[in-house]
Amino acid sequence: MKVPVVYTPAEEALSIVESGCRLFVQGSAQTPTCLLKALAKHAGRLKNVEIVSITMYGDVQLDKPEYEGIFHFNALFVSASLRKAVNEGIADYVPVFLSEIPELFKQRILPIDVALVQVSPPDDHGYCSLGVSVDIARSAVNTAKHIVAQVNPNVPRTHGDGLIHSSHFTSMVWCDEPLYEANFSEKVGETELKIGEHVASLIEDRSTLQMGIGSIPDAVLRLLVNHKDLGVHTEMLSDGIIDLVEKDVINNRYKRIHPHKTVTAFGLGSRRLYDYVDDNPAFNFLDIDYVNDPHIIRRNNKMVSINSAIEIDITGQVCADSIGTYQYSGVGGQMDFMRGAALSEGGKPIIALPSRTAKGISRIVPILKPGAGVVTTRAHMHYVVTEYGIAYLFGKNLRQRAKALIDIAHPDDREFLEKSCFERFKHFGKDVLI
Repeated sequence: MKVPVVYTPAEEALSIVESGCRLFVQGSAQTPTCLLKALAKHAGRLKNVEIVSITMYGDVQLDKPEYEGIFHFNALFVSASLRKAVNEGIADYVPVFLSEIPELFKQRILPIDVALVQVSPPDDHGYCSLGVSVDIARSAVNTAKHIVAQVNPNVPRTHGDGLIHSSHFTSMVWCDEPLYEANFSEKVGETELKIGEHVASLIEDRSTLQMGIGSIPDAVLRLLVNHKDLGVHTEMLSDGIIDLVEKDVINNRYKRIHPHKTVTAFGLGSRRLYDYVDDNPAFNFLDIDYVNDPHIIRRNNKMVSINSAIEIDITGQVCADSIGTYQYSGVGGQMDFMRGAALSEGGKPIIALPSRTAKGISRIVPILKPGAGVVTTRAHMHYVVTEYGIAYLFGKNLRQRAKALIDIAHPDDREFLEKSCFERFKHFGKDVLI
């Protein structure tokens, strides 16, 4: 028998939000902007409402200057929608590993009063799905005092940890709008493809992959068509995976945990991706504290982690979340997977980045910019890849690392980097043991 459903107008549903409370807002493709727009209409009666979230898409509206003192974003990852607000001091940023965010909720370091999520319509048994953004949303709804659900027929029903019975919602709001989409393939150019070739050369058959966000992971996936029996255990997935699944390149056959299943915490891509994972039992969307746990990641042999960076210094320190003091993104899950892959039998943690920025500035630098955040330490580094080749840093001393990184820097930047190395290490030349 079908469970009866009662929908509430958005403004009425959000009347439970009170001054001084803390809200969780689901992110990525499932940012519930209908609820955020309705919440803005309550601004006249509210003050000091804290909002915690990771990446959000669309017009979040509440970050605008006119809402200062009413709504305050405390971002656990800085996305484009909040970048300006954070760097102007209107919003704040919490540096934290993605795998540990659920602990902030569970240990009540950041207790959640109201969770705003977007879900699929309830099935005949009354169950809704968190869709393609289970990640930290699962723990948020588990610990929140109240849950307001934006119910959207465009949300796919995914398998895994995302199911919630409608009886757990304080209220349900109907909103039929497209999910947010992202196209990473349109940014893949000659440089990204060359980097992809080098990374693909490091990936053995029967490896398990984690791909970070952006054009480089997409380029790598394009170049794996001749590989065999790959698996996926990743924080996020995008469209690039689909063709490899359909060609049986990715089949998860040899994974030690969750064999025959693609494991992820969230998906971000086109409508094609969202339709592909809809009611697809080959994909498991699981809680981030499990997916990103290095002790879980390491259990898959030949674990390959592919992530990018903003800049890397000649000793191997990786800045991936800021440009100097300018907060660009967040710590995210890079270290979770870099460490997990390093501990995996036959694993390969990889940082892949273009040798230069779009403005022609070297990404391999003598020292990081003042205020830059070190996301991956030099002690955790193994492989660094640019369009000019592969540097292997594990077990190398500082001068050896510098030499290896200079060899994959842009040719026009190498003389400057060598001079910087000589100034730093005093003795740096052909006679140095490398």
